Amino acid sequence: MMKELVEVIAKALVEHPDEVAVRERTEGKVIKVDLYVAPVDMGKVIGRQGRIAKAIRAVVKAAAPREDVAVDVNIDSTDMLKEDDAAAQSQEEGSCEDAEKGNTL
Repeated sequence: MMKELVEVIAKALVEHPDEVAVRERTEGKVIKVDLYVAPVDMGKVIGRQGRIAKAIRAVVKAAAPREDVAVDVNIDSTDMLKEDDAAAQSQEEGSCEDAEKGNTL
């Protein structure tokens, strides 16, 4: 639910809505939402002195499903998303190679 909310808000703000990506994960009682936008759209999503980013976080916090759950919204460029994906893929390939060799961690 938080993922969709952040995605709708971000796509309404940016010039390149096709480059908006959102990841959501739960870590204990914290819902972490990572918002990725095109580098040229970072200013539009953050706003002057972070006002837009604060507003996005306030709306998401208000929409949180339970009071005992914290919601953390992080904003980054799609360049970082590509780097994260490449790092995760290389880690995955490394662990597959270790498993094939019979190595364990």
